[in-house]
Amino acid sequence: MTTARPTPAPEIPGVTDAPLETFSQCHAGILAHLREFGQLPALLEPAARARRIAEDMLSFFPDAVIEHHAEEERELFPAVLASAVAGPERDYVKSIADRLTREHRLVESAWHKLEPALRNVARGHDSVLDPAAVAALVATYRAHAAYEEEVFLPLSQQILGRNGNHMAALGVSLHLRHVTPEVLARFGGRI
Repeated sequence: MTTARPTPAPEIPGVTDAPLETFSQCHAGILAHLREFGQLPALLEPAARARRIAEDMLSFFPDAVIEHHAEEERELFPAVLASAVAGPERDYVKSIADRLTREHRLVESAWHKLEPALRNVARGHDSVLDPAAVAALVATYRAHAAYEEEVFLPLSQQILGRNGNHMAALGVSLHLRHVTPEVLARFGGRI
């Protein structure tokens, strides 16, 4: 018995003579996509964390940082200036208060430039958040806070501490500013 050799298939333009390779190539493409898909669960937590951080900063910065700056400029700086001895001491306090106020505006300006990108991050949208701008804002605020903690607050303590009434007046002013909105909210805006 002789084995018949298969007759070669006629050539048809655009049709491969190795159809099984086509299936193999499809598998390679599918597997590549599935490898990417397999990485997705690990990426979800960092993405969710990015959204949470962005959401937190969008409420924290205006409510805490900007309000803190306003409170210092409205209450603390004027109280220390009013209690400082006229002459070199008051001039020194004024120069520090002016510097800190300029730094407040610098930090707030940097924040406002970053805010639109943060809103996109918080919404889960694609966003380009400039790492150098974020690092600069953080570094600027760290330096600002360190200067205030090391120079201005001890000086404020010294100046306001000379007269217990001045320190008490600042305390009452801050207390009223913080308590009044809560009291008004509790009583529907009527007292």
